[in-house]
Amino acid sequence: MINPFQKFQRGRFRSLWIFLVFISGILTSCSDEIEGEVFEEDKAYNLEIPNYFPALAFDIEKNPVTVNGVALGKKLFYEGKLSRNNTISCGFCHIQEYAFTHHGHPVSHGIDDKLGMRNAPAIQNMAWLKNYTWDGVSHNLDERSLVPITTDFEMDSSIPEVISKLSADANYKKMFKSAFGDDQINGERILKALSQFMVTMVSADSKYDQVKNGKASFTNEESQGKTLFENKCSSCHSGELFTDESYRNTGMYYNSQYDDRGRYRVTLDWNDNMKFRVPSLRNVELTAPYMHDGRFYSLEAVLNFYSDNVENQPNLDPILKQNNHIGIAMTNLEKQYIIAFLKTLTDQNFINNKKFAE
Repeated sequence: MINPFQKFQRGRFRSLWIFLVFISGILTSCSDEIEGEVFEEDKAYNLEIPNYFPALAFDIEKNPVTVNGVALGKKLFYEGKLSRNNTISCGFCHIQEYAFTHHGHPVSHGIDDKLGMRNAPAIQNMAWLKNYTWDGVSHNLDERSLVPITTDFEMDSSIPEVISKLSADANYKKMFKSAFGDDQINGERILKALSQFMVTMVSADSKYDQVKNGKASFTNEESQGKTLFENKCSSCHSGELFTDESYRNTGMYYNSQYDDRGRYRVTLDWNDNMKFRVPSLRNVELTAPYMHDGRFYSLEAVLNFYSDNVENQPNLDPILKQNNHIGIAMTNLEKQYIIAFLKTLTDQNFINNKKFAE
């Protein structure tokens, strides 16, 4: 099997053309995706990437992204059969209009309305991330979906159970054959198809992006907010993904209701107590409630926490202990400007794109 791909094109976007050779040994040519169509011979999925984004972290050679693979992944993303009682899909907790978060719940609710322990993170620009989840326990997108499928308070199913259900559906057999060359349905293919769909979820058409590409201008308030953001927030929320993917203790009190100590759950190193992964701020206007346990319901509340309510814990991040001040010094007017800038990260095209909709 050959997986060559061309270099990124110059200009506003680099077009990443990913090729997959099937049993016939014929290299298929690139073409635009046709919504809902399953091709007898699979075709490369054209993933357009801004030229200012970082290098891809997703391993394309191990899981080439194709039109049929993405179509299968999309169907699986909204498939209730992935859960024990056929009621919970990935899309149940990751809702498109809220940047694929579970809006309105401090923490997500799963099967039989069981309460989870964390706020569902946004699904966007996953191909550039090196780690996933609030504690970073997962670092391979091709394996990430296994956790919600099998966790008792999420989907509460198993891969053998899911395979049995999908194998009884003739349409799924056809789709797996179109995506992978034969109709065998197994766990690896289920997870890889889901990954292929998530890789296509690129959010890069916010006002911020339009300004960056010379197609829009910031208002005075937004411009001042950007400057303040760069001075006060970008140490953690850096780069075009607006996260450095680090794990930091930001002085949030321990919430005994969910018994979640963040990165400590993974490393068992007390120095990692209450350290959580820095989330991306793209589409942050849409993803309330905020923090790992959804404790804040507005951006104003988040900034008020950072200015006035950060706890001076033993391993509090040093960034929050500067100039004899615990937290981040901000006036109310500065908070207003920062929020104005944060709202420029909202990507209406992303949350309304039918390619991602059920």
